[in-house]
Amino acid sequence: MSAATPRAVPDAVPRVPRGLPRVVSLVPSLTEAVAVSVSGTLVAATDWCSHPADLDVVRIGGTKNPAVDRIVRLAPDLVVANEEENREPDLTALRQAGIEVLVTEVRDVPGAFRELERVLAACGAVTRPRWLDQAETAWAELPAPGRRTTAIVPVWRRPWMVLGRDTFAGDVLSRLGVDNVYARHQDRYPRIPLPELKAAAPDLVVLPDEPYRFTAADGPEAFEGLPCALVDGRRLTWYGPSLAAAPRVLGEALRPADC
Repeated sequence: MSAATPRAVPDAVPRVPRGLPRVVSLVPSLTEAVAVSVSGTLVAATDWCSHPADLDVVRIGGTKNPAVDRIVRLAPDLVVANEEENREPDLTALRQAGIEVLVTEVRDVPGAFRELERVLAACGAVTRPRWLDQAETAWAELPAPGRRTTAIVPVWRRPWMVLGRDTFAGDVLSRLGVDNVYARHQDRYPRIPLPELKAAAPDLVVLPDEPYRFTAADGPEAFEGLPCALVDGRRLTWYGPSLAAAPRVLGEALRPADC
């Protein structure tokens, strides 16, 4: 997924509706959740915040390298961040500038719902958004999976990296009947040589289109002979409105085709 074209910081500080906090989001999934739930409160987001498609806010760099000085000049009341996606030195610098920073920690689906409620409340939401109810219902009513499937889930190549222990995406897959081969690895995103990945002989290789953009022409060829499933990375790794349709969309995508 390509980054949005950054906008220069305007001379005038963007305004928000009266009574709402001025919010900067450093997390694409939280950007989407706030934008569709508390209209007008976002003043800036990262270059990688691609949803909603019509999002029109100042862009302040990437999740790993936000322009802290530009954020400070925007004078937000709140910056929303994530302990995995954002770097502690950047968050510390924002706090030292007198800006409140709300840091989320999401390792599973229930935790995502709790953190989303916390973020939306901090951003001024006075009612619970309908999409959040729909998402919780979709995951609560998920039928028990039949035969479980083992999988490896690459998230990068050159070098090859996969999902390891204690990840949100791993929990999503587990609830859909897919067991991550490396779920008990000591690292959350271990680097595993390709021959070792192939030797693990999983039932399935799950290839998302982010953070590395695996495609039919880039990824499956490395796992010749193993069934592969190309999946929407937003449905697998984002916690926000995409969670409502994620069980259905991922369930359909996880029906593998031979590489």
